[in-house]
Amino acid sequence: MRRIRYHSHGGPEVLTLEEVPAPVPEKGQVLIRAEAIGANFVDTQLRRGMIQTELYRRPLPRPLTGDVVGTVEAVGPDADPALIGQRVAAASEDAFGDLVLVDEPGLVRVPDGLDAGTAGALPMMAPVALGVLRAGRLTRGETVLVHSAAGAIGHLAVQLAKVLGAGTVIATASTAAKLDFARAQGADAGVDYTDEDWPEQVRAAAPGGVDIVLDAVGGAIMRRSLDVLAPYGRLVTYGAASGELAAIPVADLFALRSVTGFSLLAAYAADPERARKDQTELTAYATRGLLRAAVHARLPLTETPEVHRLLESRAQLGRVLVVP
Repeated sequence: MRRIRYHSHGGPEVLTLEEVPAPVPEKGQVLIRAEAIGANFVDTQLRRGMIQTELYRRPLPRPLTGDVVGTVEAVGPDADPALIGQRVAAASEDAFGDLVLVDEPGLVRVPDGLDAGTAGALPMMAPVALGVLRAGRLTRGETVLVHSAAGAIGHLAVQLAKVLGAGTVIATASTAAKLDFARAQGADAGVDYTDEDWPEQVRAAAPGGVDIVLDAVGGAIMRRSLDVLAPYGRLVTYGAASGELAAIPVADLFALRSVTGFSLLAAYAADPERARKDQTELTAYATRGLLRAAVHARLPLTETPEVHRLLESRAQLGRVLVVP
């Protein structure tokens, strides 16, 4: 079988296609033949050896993470043999290959007829989008600002904010095409965050201030987002795509503002039953057509370096899929 590894940090060219024996599932594992793999932006940062490796320590040689959709080919001891032949989705630390091993508890059974892009969002991307909205304690009628609203998680957060009753959703992105895309996902207003006056544009769309900001950019975007919060507004940070982990002066919080961090792993560790409940809820939304993951491009496994170039260009609308 084929798989992707990198043995040194660097640009997309360090990603190597290797031929290796097919893995054998061990206790509690299942073997999935991949139909599609959702690529993750964080791997471009890990591949370059950026500061985010302090948050996601991984030794070299390193595989690529991703969300795998496919069919179960084999199961290990203590795994359910009835899974063989079932179409499933799962997040994996070693996702880029023809065959992928995952632990059975992490599987999501894919409903009949669900497209690969949306199915691949169910294990991780959609739960993160749902989780950050919950961490922000969204209540019906509130205003939500979603940064990076055209991204893999951002466009799902826009949809889910509406599903959960947000009154106004304001999307930020870096191009007119991305803002049009975010509006198509349900955003009520769009703001180009590359404009110096983007906070003023947000205030024009939400004169009373924003109740919740969802931020995975960090840096100056995160710091300036505090200024658009309404009294008792909440900022939820769940990444640092800018490469900068912002330092927030405590005095900035005195104006009745709060900042909450979110990690899916931490959320599920704190509430182990949350994963099952979230997947049931999100699968229902997807089945009813209320949640759809947009697919920007589908590229073969052999073109994984091009996948990373596309992710780093920040040009994609929604998800980039690899098709083995």
